[in-house]
Amino acid sequence: MTTTAEVPAPAARATTLLDRWHARATADPALARRAAWIAPLVITLLAAVLRMWNLAHPHAVVFDETYYVKDAWSQWVLGYAATWPDGADERFLAGETDIFTTTGSFVVHPPLGKYLIALPMALFGADSTFAWRLGTAIAGTACVLVLYLVARSLTRSTVFASLASGLLAIDGLGIVMSRVALLDIFLTLFTLLAFWFVVLDRRRHRIVLAERTAARWDDAGAPAWGPVLWNRPWVVAAGAAAGAATAVKWSGVWVLATIGIYLVVSDALARRRAGILFWPADAAARQGVVSFLLLVPVALGVYLASWAGWFATDGGYDRHAADAAPATGIWSWVPLSLQSLWRYHESMYGSTAAMSTPHAYASPAAQWPLLLRPTSMYAGSTPAGTGSCTDPNGCWEILYSMPNPVVWWAGVAAALYLVYLFVRTRDGAYAIVLTGIVATYTPWLLFPERTIFQFYTVLIQPFLLLALVFVIRSAVRSAREAGSRVRTVEGAVIGFLALVVVLAVFWFPLWSAISVPYEYYRLHNWLPGWV
Repeated sequence: MTTTAEVPAPAARATTLLDRWHARATADPALARRAAWIAPLVITLLAAVLRMWNLAHPHAVVFDETYYVKDAWSQWVLGYAATWPDGADERFLAGETDIFTTTGSFVVHPPLGKYLIALPMALFGADSTFAWRLGTAIAGTACVLVLYLVARSLTRSTVFASLASGLLAIDGLGIVMSRVALLDIFLTLFTLLAFWFVVLDRRRHRIVLAERTAARWDDAGAPAWGPVLWNRPWVVAAGAAAGAATAVKWSGVWVLATIGIYLVVSDALARRRAGILFWPADAAARQGVVSFLLLVPVALGVYLASWAGWFATDGGYDRHAADAAPATGIWSWVPLSLQSLWRYHESMYGSTAAMSTPHAYASPAAQWPLLLRPTSMYAGSTPAGTGSCTDPNGCWEILYSMPNPVVWWAGVAAALYLVYLFVRTRDGAYAIVLTGIVATYTPWLLFPERTIFQFYTVLIQPFLLLALVFVIRSAVRSAREAGSRVRTVEGAVIGFLALVVVLAVFWFPLWSAISVPYEYYRLHNWLPGWV
């Protein structure tokens, strides 16, 4: 009797781009490994080109560069920020970079960001607009790479990590804030690093805690108290990064505080899952104290180290404020230099808290989600008939800190939807993204009267992009699990990304101060508060 072998059914055909990529990566793990390092390399290179192309233009002191560039240079030379004579901007651009005095200048931000601005100036020339923006361009490019690493650590997906970092690479807010010598892009970089370290700690901590707790179970059942874990190097690294963020701008302290709260809460939930009976007190009173000691002292040390130039010299503002009237009582043991620094900080806080000077581009934090008033950093005009300008109304060069509006609004909507997804799924990755948004946005709501600007949202933007990527991933997964609408969802995502690229091309001239006809500039006035 002849038997016929049963012919196996052909494998189900991949129907989407993600399915085809997954099938190829599964069949060829080497391909997945290559993609995991080629993708961030290509995206980071793209980000570098967009941020460093024609970086020296405009050859002008742009927006608050009038403060940070000169302060950075005098701080580099003297060890502290010094005062400058009237008309210093024009003379500085002309090459007179040594006209600062030796009198300490009152500045309201810590020194680290200004050192990072000054380093390329020391290498390539203080009067070079390319040099004084190079530090921010490098930091902005690094933000793209670190965002990829954060997204990759959270999603374990090269595709979605590439999507998050790719959106940042071509977004106007990230591009513009990398092309001007302001502090916010350094704050963003150190904040992203701090959260990446938290993600790395989260993955390691859960495994170690579960193993150590399991060893404590006995015939009596679950342990009352869990292990106290000191070996958490990523928490120390997160503290150092958050300390560096604070040493750029004080808003970094909110990042430090929020990370500390996150560590306690996430540890409490992990201890509950491990079966520890007194998990709330265990996390707060035992492991919480250790986490504080791992996180905060190193942050304080990094912050104080940023003031090394001020400590090592005598001319800094308020450097000897405590000499004439030192503290008494329980604080008398504090060195006079630290007492003087504390008094300087009191002045800094009083100045920033009361900052309510009207400004044409001021935008309170409550307006930020709606994108009502982005900040114009620079505007220059060329009369008709000059050079290549043929528009009868002349041509304009604009440097406009405008995010891609479609991506921004989609990111805000995604952040709100992510709250719902977190409530429904309790996904820890969602919690980290939402923690980032809380740390970088909600503190500004406490200062409705203060003069602040939409470009501060460069710090929030990476977390909005993570929220957007998570929502996209959730939509794709839901469609696949339902067995329908997969092509529709993927088509919608591709259509959205195509629109993003088109708008990036449309807006790029205004993100890089390229001279454009007046009518082209007018096409960007979508809302009354724009441009």
